[in-house]
Amino acid sequence: MADFLQDKVAIVTGAGRGVGRGVAQLMAKEGAKVIVVDPGVNVDGSGFDQSIAEQVAQEINQAGGTAIACTESVVTMDGGERIIQTAIDNFGKLDIVVTCAGILRDRMIFNMSEQEWDDVISVHLKGTFTVVKNACILFRQQRSGKIITFSSQSGLVGNSGQANYGAAKSGIAGFTKVVARDMGRYGVTANSIAPRASTRMIGAIPDSAAEIRARGGVASLSEGDELQQLDPDDIAPFVCYLASDFADNVNGQTFLVHGGDVSLMSQPRPERVIFEPNGHWSLDDLAPLARNYLTQGLANPAPPA
Repeated sequence: MADFLQDKVAIVTGAGRGVGRGVAQLMAKEGAKVIVVDPGVNVDGSGFDQSIAEQVAQEINQAGGTAIACTESVVTMDGGERIIQTAIDNFGKLDIVVTCAGILRDRMIFNMSEQEWDDVISVHLKGTFTVVKNACILFRQQRSGKIITFSSQSGLVGNSGQANYGAAKSGIAGFTKVVARDMGRYGVTANSIAPRASTRMIGAIPDSAAEIRARGGVASLSEGDELQQLDPDDIAPFVCYLASDFADNVNGQTFLVHGGDVSLMSQPRPERVIFEPNGHWSLDDLAPLARNYLTQGLANPAPPA
């Protein structure tokens, strides 16, 4: 029965393609009215094509759902506010925000330009903030709302050649935990998903970058091959679960989702501790204890060649 999200109003950014498209379509199938947000840019953030969002909205409407297209950019505060206002103007309310929008500018750190850094941070991290911040003004007033952000294994674990992307995605995971604490008292939940799926962004990663990662022991080529087989639509069901009333008690969590697997990621916590009773370390005391206990046996994620 298509009623898990009946009469809900949802915004999905980056909904023109890939994971976001699948989320928008399934939410509509489950009864939500969906704002399909996508300016139709290329993987690197260049260009503009309003037909991308319009096509997805049209497909949803033809299938019996309800959707409208929105081509606003998430990279400015005004854009984020207009995205929220689009929901209010067309449907009179907002219940769910899903932030899938993203671009990719992979480069090894010693080659990365300031522009490549700024562009990726703007779309992923600031683009999450602009939409979520403006949604939270409304959610606080109505004492309800569901926020689902998109982090990445690159941000949680690290991936060679993705300093900008990894920093943004790690920031989103931390941002989401703070939003969960800020908004939980108002009946709002905020959770993050780290997806693994074959999308345009994965396809745009140069083969040379994958080879560098494999040689450094950061990611194997077989893992890359496996990733190419993962359907982006597989992410949508768990997003819809988090957006539904079934997940009212889930807040401030991060989930790894790929294929048929959904994993709850552990929260950061102390694993080993050394202490100085007097509260002030001398390096003579600290160095051997740290070497022999605190850092002993730790694996180098990218050992020297």
